[in-house]
Amino acid sequence: MCAMSNEHLLTDSTRSACDNATLRTRDILGIPVSVATPEEALRFLIDRLQKNVPTCVSFLNANNSNLAANHPALAKAFRSFVVFNDGIGVDIASYVLHGKSFPYNLNGTDFVPWFLQNTSHALRVFILGGNPGIPQRVHAEFQRIAPQHKYVGSQHGYFQEHELPGIISSIINAKTDLLIVGFGTPSQELWLANQFSATRCRLAFCVGGLLDFVSGAKPRAPLWLRRIRQEWIYRLFLEPGRMWRRYLFGNVRFLIRLAHAAIKKNKEQPVDGAHLL
Repeated sequence: MCAMSNEHLLTDSTRSACDNATLRTRDILGIPVSVATPEEALRFLIDRLQKNVPTCVSFLNANNSNLAANHPALAKAFRSFVVFNDGIGVDIASYVLHGKSFPYNLNGTDFVPWFLQNTSHALRVFILGGNPGIPQRVHAEFQRIAPQHKYVGSQHGYFQEHELPGIISSIINAKTDLLIVGFGTPSQELWLANQFSATRCRLAFCVGGLLDFVSGAKPRAPLWLRRIRQEWIYRLFLEPGRMWRRYLFGNVRFLIRLAHAAIKKNKEQPVDGAHLL
């Protein structure tokens, strides 16, 4: 179910090389995005777990970037999280603004299951989000593909405000290490920005539509389409009423924002040979 190939499975040499890793970032339209292969991302997150550094992880794509541009609280949340690159739009932005693409497409839909499968550390995992019944199905699928972990609880995302203290208590009482939150952006990032410390978890992932894909509630694009970085076309085909504005207008808006950022960057660069006397 994970599109990441076997060439990215961890080896002993990889583990050694990535120990105590720190990740560089690239500014993508105001959001620092970590530069990493899957192995480097995994080792970085495991290092933080071992050092008890509370960490929220999110994934920046063109749509999320557009949302953050008009939502200061969301932009602030992204800047406080570890953020990985998701999709061809962010990759194009990296090339335009920094002269190079990201080394790998670390979208959450592939990376989170891969992370669970490829860490030998037994984590206590709580799944939060989706329609009623969805988290339990995700729980069962993750148990199948990554049985080394303990799946200690689940809760659908359609709860009332007065239920929140009980949900936080359930997460705490389960001694959760890893909280997987699938409310969609910006809700999941804003929720974690406000509630993560209260949960006492060490690691959280913002996973968007992952829960629907893992549970089988929605199909994913064929693997060949994912490999050429065009999964958005499949999603637009399946849900045109919900996705047309995001992908058609949103992608154009993202490219316009990118063009403005590139022009601004070029204007700010000093001219070769120009020195103050």
